[in-house]
Amino acid sequence: MLDEVFGAIWDHHRFIESSIPLIASENITSRAVRLCYMSDLGHRYAIGDVGDRMYCGCEYIDRLENMAIKLTKEIFKAEHVNVRPISGTIANIAVYFALTNCGDKIFALRENCGGHTSHDFTAKIRDLEVCYLPFDSKTFNINVDAARRKIVKERPRLIILGASLFLFPHPVREIAEIAQEVGAKVVYDASHVLGLIAGKQFQDPIREGADVVTASTHKTFPGPQRAVIMCKKELADSIDRAVMPGVVSNHHIHSLAGYVVACLEMMEFGEAYAKQIVKNAKRLAERLFELGFDVLCPDLGFTESHQVAVDVSKLGGGDKVAKILEKAGILTNKTLLPWDTDKPSGIRIGVQEVTRLGMKEDEMDIIAELISRAIKEPKKVRKEVSEFKRKFRTVKFAFEESPAYEVIV
Repeated sequence: MLDEVFGAIWDHHRFIESSIPLIASENITSRAVRLCYMSDLGHRYAIGDVGDRMYCGCEYIDRLENMAIKLTKEIFKAEHVNVRPISGTIANIAVYFALTNCGDKIFALRENCGGHTSHDFTAKIRDLEVCYLPFDSKTFNINVDAARRKIVKERPRLIILGASLFLFPHPVREIAEIAQEVGAKVVYDASHVLGLIAGKQFQDPIREGADVVTASTHKTFPGPQRAVIMCKKELADSIDRAVMPGVVSNHHIHSLAGYVVACLEMMEFGEAYAKQIVKNAKRLAERLFELGFDVLCPDLGFTESHQVAVDVSKLGGGDKVAKILEKAGILTNKTLLPWDTDKPSGIRIGVQEVTRLGMKEDEMDIIAELISRAIKEPKKVRKEVSEFKRKFRTVKFAFEESPAYEVIV
């Protein structure tokens, strides 16, 4: 059985290193980040606050957590930071606990308009009444005028911005002004675009008026799988109590150390990395459009983020197309689009991981052409994908370039 475990790990590594990873919610970390996972920190607890822990032996853990807080504040100019949530969903749950009571109304996007399940289904588990922000499918964004009318009428406790399918900056400033009129707080889920914000290539939700920013740290921000919450000072105590002991006990110190390393990398390389991500996303969208794909929002330049959304209903729908591409070693995911009620008609593509492997605009042209041919001949294209990927197996935008798919032993 032990051989089976490590055999599955090795097989996975071989599969990914010969594939083109275009999952919009994933990234790859540097070797320096991954080394943190293997440290003794993975065995330890640090319940309580820095300098006031329940267990002894936390002196150096305190040092790491202080670094994580300091660097996050510096990168995002945040008043208060909590680095303990172990996932974006956990971060959002903590915010619900901190800022709402059961039965309160909140506003969020529907899932088919890009909303994340933690903005809807998870909120309903908290017994929150979820109302939906009006959405314009042509601009792939919130309809501010319609939202104003609905928010003023319903008077919610929270308004959640940010998305899972996230092509363009949201109208944070406008929604924050409306929220102030009705006494609501604005929460911006930056999970997908945190790295773009750090690299100054997307909107800055804190400066635009968001009261709270939640984010996972492993998408465009190329860190370990965990999360952060940033908020205004007056909300700090409520947020901190909701996180620990509310939804987190041990906060996985080994990956917290990895997050510190990722913060240092983003301070040094984040702007160049984020710029190339956006360039790559635009180029991939343009080439797919030229090849006849129904890429969303051509009149708006397709995207301002790491994501590209494609309506593949004419090719059999998102589930079918994503599975065909997987056979070719091209990894995407099916996604609901605003006009879908049940089956996803779209696929979502993210370029943040291939960008970190050193790919640029020319490679986006090649990927688009591989996608186009893979729809018809996935097995034949699989060999080409594997050969193409051989040139891109090194992590870039890091202090030391390292093999992307090594098993550290």
